[in-house]
Order: sequence, then structure tokens, then C-alpha cells
Amino acid sequence: MAQSSFHKSKIYRKPAVSSTVKIRTHLKNSKLIQALDTNTDSYDRTDPFHAFNTLIKLLGSLPSRIGGCQYKLRPDEHKLSLHLLNIVEPFVGLAPSRRTITRQPTEVLDSIIFHVESRRDLIALALSCHRMHDVVCPRHLEYRLVRCKVSAIRVWNHLIINRSLARNVRRLEILDERSTELEIVPSGILTSDTDLESTDDELGLHDKQERFLVSALTKMTALVSFSWSCNHSPISIDNVWPTLLRCQSLQDVKISDNLVFSSLPGIEDQKQRKQIILPKMTTMTLHSTSHIYGSTKQPNLTRISGYLNDCPNLKSLDITYSPPRLAANTTVPRPQADELLLYGRWIHLTTLTLMNVRCSPTTGFDTTSAFLSAHPNLESLHLDIRGPPSSAPALELLPGSLPRLRELHSNKEVATAILSCSCAEPRPLETIRGVRLDARDTDLAFLANLKLKGTHVKRLELSGWNEMDDLRRLVECAPGLTWLDIGRKGGAPRERENSKVNASTASIVTNTLEWATLLSELPDLATFHGVHFFFEVSGAALLPGMAATSTHISMTERSRIRKNDEVAALLAWKCAKLRRVDHWEEGAGRVVVLVKDNEKEKVRWEVRRVKA
Repeated sequence: MAQSSFHKSKIYRKPAVSSTVKIRTHLKNSKLIQALDTNTDSYDRTDPFHAFNTLIKLLGSLPSRIGGCQYKLRPDEHKLSLHLLNIVEPFVGLAPSRRTITRQPTEVLDSIIFHVESRRDLIALALSCHRMHDVVCPRHLEYRLVRCKVSAIRVWNHLIINRSLARNVRRLEILDERSTELEIVPSGILTSDTDLESTDDELGLHDKQERFLVSALTKMTALVSFSWSCNHSPISIDNVWPTLLRCQSLQDVKISDNLVFSSLPGIEDQKQRKQIILPKMTTMTLHSTSHIYGSTKQPNLTRISGYLNDCPNLKSLDITYSPPRLAANTTVPRPQADELLLYGRWIHLTTLTLMNVRCSPTTGFDTTSAFLSAHPNLESLHLDIRGPPSSAPALELLPGSLPRLRELHSNKEVATAILSCSCAEPRPLETIRGVRLDARDTDLAFLANLKLKGTHVKRLELSGWNEMDDLRRLVECAPGLTWLDIGRKGGAPRERENSKVNASTASIVTNTLEWATLLSELPDLATFHGVHFFFEVSGAALLPGMAATSTHISMTERSRIRKNDEVAALLAWKCAKLRRVDHWEEGAGRVVVLVKDNEKEKVRWEVRRVKA
């Protein structure tokens, strides 16, 4: 009886324990189901892991449901499960065709294409299939570069509204209001109708343009390059610069505005502003224009120094001041660069252009010398700095300055100072530009240092010369030149590019033999500019097959072709490696190339185009 009662008690207690466990499990699972959000918009289509975990929780709760609800989904749960399957399916498909990139959701493709920078790569990707074309062209290809004027409020409003499209902008170029350059904006907003640009108050219009521009810049979170050429507008770059500081991806900034060379209105406000740096900024270009609008009578670099303080990792810096076009007998002093040279330090700087600035009489070239010695990584230097009166000491560099310099563009005095500066190892200086030979004592110092320490110089471009003896001394001191441009005799400026003025017969040298003998002292010379050897011939005479004996051209053309053939043969005989000389038309973007035919042992000349 005791044993039977024991079994009864055991049998009686077991269901009580099981029901308790079931109740607890049911309560636990019911809480889990209630915790799941059945709103399909709450699940990101680019996150398959979260979708997969949610689907496991949902399916794992089905066996624990009581009664007829077991293994059954409610309508909202069924809709959620299908949505989760659509998110997970592209990542776990077994068939090869289901694992291709085109099977990915549009959001995933958009995120992938977001990292493609090159326009060429975008076009190739768009041509791969219709699916890629539908994503690349309307969302990325037309937004990588945006070029328009600041008054194009329709563009800024479009980018403000469409934030996902604004983040695809990589390069933003703001043109001057008087510019005739072609604008590049997304095609969807070219013909859009908007009344945002209409206003009765002109000053209010400029405020509206600035407000919309700044708001659009805040949406361009992946902006890499920014160009500002808005010189004829009351909108200040100072109001745009704080917004640019938020674009931490910014790498290149170019500002062409007279305002950057003017004084700051309030120094106290600048000190109170919290400094924000641009860690990826590597290139900074600051130019003034020749327009009178926005120019100042006392230009300085105070505002520029404030901009540069926010860019500690610069690799390329270009500061060029161009004086405005004023009335006759009116001059504008150069901006003083002492503060910039004294406090500006960028350890990664490799390229520096500092044009049309001056030093103060008190410090002289001391700040310039200290600045150059503090930047040992400089490889390219373009320096046009005016020192104090001639009675003051010339530029003297500290020993070991500029050990990696490869390219130098400066006047003769600066070039002499750099060449004479001692260095532990020879500088890899290959190119020198801007030196003028004028038969003075300074020529002897420059040529002596060039002969002693310019053994690596292969390219020399003079700004001018006076006598043939100057060039003979130059050739004697630099026999290893491969490129020589002697400029104009007397230092006269050359014609502008794309000039329509042809070189007349009087400008053709008559002492070709003397020039060829001089150039023969340069055995490695391949390019020579500054002297016109060839006579002008018409386009018909340049056709293939035309020669001095052809009857299809005039006697004058045949005579000029015969003379050009003799000049080509003479130059090839004296200068074995010479290949490129000046075209008879100045600034036409063409050169005369000497081509040697080894089989016939003859030299022919051809006219070819070159890049400006």
C-alpha cells in the first residue's frame, strides 16, 4: 500500500511540474514574440545578419505556442518572414547565378558604387548591364562633378532635398558670375521649374544664395575637391570656410578670389573660434585675380594664414598674388610674407609655389631661410619673393637645406643661393626655370655653382639672354642638358598661348650653322626652344608625299621646303640626339620634330601638336 501510494503521489506531482515549465516557457516565448518588431521598414536591407537572427527567433518560437497556434504565423509575422527572406536570400543562395552582384538589393549596389571614384570606372560599370546602368548613371555618374555658379539656387535646393544624392558629389566647382565656362549639373534639374531664384531684393538674393549653398555643402559628406572662383559676388569665402571644415574627407581646395589677400575684419572673432582641422587636406591653392573688384590697396596674407592653420598635413601649397589692373602710374605693393614664413610649418610639404610676395626690411631673408630649412621634404619650389633694398644681405640658406629638391623656378639670385648651399649629399636637382642671363657679375656666380653642384640638372629654361657669349658659358658649365629653352633675347615676354600671330621671315635666324655648332657641345640635347630655324610653309606642303620637287605647290613653297630640309640635315648632323625644336608659328601648340630614317640615312622634319 505504501508503494502504491508512493507511485500515485509521484504520478500526481509530475503533471504539476510539467505544466509549470510549459507556462513559464510560454510566457517567455510570448514576451519574445512581443519584443519582435513586425514593421518591415525597421529592418535595413543592407544588414543580412540582423535579418537572419530575427528570422531564427521568429521560427524558433513556433513550437512553444499552445493549441492551434502552434507552427502558425500571424499575417503580420508572415509578411515579416517574407521580407526577412528577401534580405537574406542574396547572401546565402546556392546557385551561381543567384550569387552575382546584380542580385544584390539596390541599396547594397548603391553603397558599393559609392566607393568608385574614377569616372572611367563608373562608365565601364554602367555599360556592364542594365541593372548597373540604372544605378550608376542617375545617382553617381552625374553627381561626381558639379560645376555651376553660386546663383544656381535650383542646384543647391536639389542637393538639400536629396541627401543621398548630395553625398555622391566628389568635386564641386563654383564659377564666377561672369564666367562663360560650361556648367555641369545633373540633367534632372536643368529644365526644372522653380521660383527660388526670384526675389525683389537684390541683397536678399545674395543672402539666399549663400544660405542655400552652405546648406547644400553640409549634405556633401564625401566631398574631396572644392574650387571657388566667385570673385564678382558679395558672398564671402569666410562664410563658406567654416562649413568646409566639416567635410573631413576634403583633400583639395582651390580659391581664386581677391578677398583672401585682404585683412581680416575682426581678429577677436577668429581667436574665439574653436579650431577644426582637415586631416586629409593635402593640396591648397590660393590665387588672386587681376580684377579690381574685391582688391585692396594693402594686400597681406593674414587671412590665408588662418586658412592654412586648419590644414596641418599639406603636401602642396600654391599662393600666387596677381596685382589688379589699375590706372597708369599706379602700383600695388606685394603682400608681406614674413608671418607666413615665420610660423607656417608643414612636415609633409613637397611642392611650394610662392609668387609675387615680399620680405620686410627688418627681417630680410632670414624668415625665408628658416622656412626653407624647416621643410626638408620639398621637391618642387617656385619662389618669387622680393627682398629688402639691394644694400641688404642676399638670401643665405642654412647648411643642409632642401636636400630633396628636384625642380626649382626662381630668379638667378635665389637659384645661386640654393646651388651654393652645402648639403651632405648632392641634391637631385633636375630642372631649373626662370633664370635670366644678362652679362653681369651675378651670371658668373650662378654658372660657377651650376658647374660645381648642378651635375644632375637635365632641363634648363631661361627667362631671357643678351649675348651669344652668355649661352656659350652656359653650355660649357652644363654639358649634360637634355632640354634647353633660352627664352627671348633681351628677356622680352613671349606671345600668349594660342596666339594667331605668325613668325615672320625676319624672325628666322640666319646663322643656323653657328647655333648648330653651339648646340653640338650638348651631346645629350633632345629638345631646344627659343630660336626659329624653320621657314613657314602652308598646310598643303605638309601633306604626306610632298617634297621640294613636287609640282603641286608654288615655287616659293618649294624653296622654303628645300631650305627646311637643309636646316634639318644640318641640325641632325651637329646634334645627334636633337629631336624637337620651335615651330615657325609662335604659341600655336605645335613643334617641329626631326625624324631619322635609318634605312635611307636621311632626316625628315614633321609638324606635330603638343599639349600646352
